[in-house]
Amino acid sequence: MQNEATALRQEEKEKNAAVVADAQEGSKAVEQALKVLKDFYDKQASLLQAQAGDESTQSEDLAQAMKAPYKGMGSESGGIIGMLEVILSDFARLEAETSSAEDQSQEEYDKFMDDSTTDAEVKQAEVDHKTKAKLRCEETLAELKKELGVTQEELDAAMAYYDRLKPDCVDQGLSYEDRVARRKEEIVSLQEALKILSGGL
Repeated sequence: MQNEATALRQEEKEKNAAVVADAQEGSKAVEQALKVLKDFYDKQASLLQAQAGDESTQSEDLAQAMKAPYKGMGSESGGIIGMLEVILSDFARLEAETSSAEDQSQEEYDKFMDDSTTDAEVKQAEVDHKTKAKLRCEETLAELKKELGVTQEELDAAMAYYDRLKPDCVDQGLSYEDRVARRKEEIVSLQEALKILSGGL
């Protein structure tokens, strides 16, 4: 997105620079044309005044008109100088408007790039944080699986031991009297075994 914005900004900047350059070039050309015309009209006015001073035979009205400086058609509203001055002001306005638009576009572009960069940095920080959290979770999960495996082995061993002890501890259907009788028989057998062992010593 930033690359696309940069490409568009560069293209717009080049177009604006070309418009400003054209306006400046046009302004220079019009200024030179105005100077040439003003010099021409000033020269014409000087020549006519000089001629008016030499001719004493002309009527008084004509002499008065000739004494007034000749401006030519340049300063009249429809004259060439007026038209060139309007063109010159149009070039100046075009240059000013284009420069202002360029400054505004550059400012908007800079703001967009700053916002985009900040947003990208925030998102990258979130990605980094979540990646680290994921790694920690994966490590914890691996440890818990390992502990579960050890615990399961211990449980399996305990269950196997329980299965071996179960027949000795669980009631196998003998009544209390039968168990007492068997216990008495076991005691008698043990006493006999003890006498035999004692007698042998």
